Amino acid sequence: MRSVAGAGVVVTGGGSGIGAALSRRFAAEGARVVVNDIDAGSAASVAASCGAVPVPGDAASEEGVAALIGAARAELGEIDLFCANAGIVRGGGPETAEPDWDASWQVNVMAHVRAARLLLGPWLERGSGHLICTVSAAGLLTMPGTAPYSVTKHAALAFAEWLAVTHAHRGLTVQAICPLGVRTAMLDGSDALAEKLLGDDAIPPARVADAVIDGIADGRFLILPHPEVAAMYAGRASETDRWLRGMSKLQQRLEAPS
Repeated sequence: MRSVAGAGVVVTGGGSGIGAALSRRFAAEGARVVVNDIDAGSAASVAASCGAVPVPGDAASEEGVAALIGAARAELGEIDLFCANAGIVRGGGPETAEPDWDASWQVNVMAHVRAARLLLGPWLERGSGHLICTVSAAGLLTMPGTAPYSVTKHAALAFAEWLAVTHAHRGLTVQAICPLGVRTAMLDGSDALAEKLLGDDAIPPARVADAVIDGIADGRFLILPHPEVAAMYAGRASETDRWLRGMSKLQQRLEAPS
């Protein structure tokens, strides 16, 4: 797929932030869009703003994913592009409570796995299908202050890579969106550490949607709304110890009194 015009598209977490921007941009590009969000009112509002169809519900649980994909297929006929965009962030390290670790794993990783289980069969049978996962630059690098987010976003990237390696020759396209700071509810000014780390370079969600449209057109795996992330990722791989030292210094600066 190099254009979403006419395509049947599902966007999870579409009631706000990046998901809302993607839903509106896909609709503007001529796609037939299903907007999913756990908040039914938000899904309905975004859908109404762009002529899409709201399908509220949990995009992470096994039952919720099955219900979403079933409803979307009934509406669209078939799903051409599935955007696994819903995500959550929980702060802290190993001491973070078990329910927060589990919620992070379910939403940030297992939602993608469960969607792929139901999508792959029809896609591979017909020889085409497109999955876009909202991963975050945290999946390529790391995110100070939140081990659950960093760990699960690395896992989400690993799963997307595995799918691409395993099924690209059978017509599956997989892409990962990896922005740095984006002005969404996750970066609303209430978290001083996140604001200090990402605030200066944060971009509006519409910029992410622009990058996704460009990424779909050229088919690259990594969609980087902040192009500088590519150099950061390369530095992490080629000079790992130097990169770790630099990140450790950044952590110390973040901990210092303002």
